[in-house]
Amino acid sequence: MPEWIVVFYPINFLSAYVLYIYLYNRRKQIGFHLGMNITMVAAGGLALGTGIIFINIYPFYFLEATLFSVIIGGISGILFGNLFDYQTLLSGYITGLMMGIMAPMVGASVYEGVMFLFMIEIFILSSFCIAASSAYKT
Repeated sequence: MPEWIVVFYPINFLSAYVLYIYLYNRRKQIGFHLGMNITMVAAGGLALGTGIIFINIYPFYFLEATLFSVIIGGISGILFGNLFDYQTLLSGYITGLMMGIMAPMVGASVYEGVMFLFMIEIFILSSFCIAASSAYKT
């Protein structure tokens, strides 16, 4: 697996940070249903990207990859869910935790699949864009 895929980490975190700042300014205008969906997209996307990239870079460290992606997913779920209410916080936390557990399994099954990584990155970035546009239209 090429080492340049590490570049996807900062892209994912930067896009999540931009989405967080954008949502922070609009959080009072967003209802709790939309807030819950946005939180699940953000937490799941970050955990999915982190787990798949990490297991492809370090294929023999499955436990560490799982723990790292669970931590990233849980923290991002708490941060995004904290923008709205406590129920959303719990939903984001659980979504990040579950996606963090599953992401290294998906990444291990598609080892040496650079095209799959590109598709996952496109999926994550497009999900963040859809979340931002849905918050814009409320």
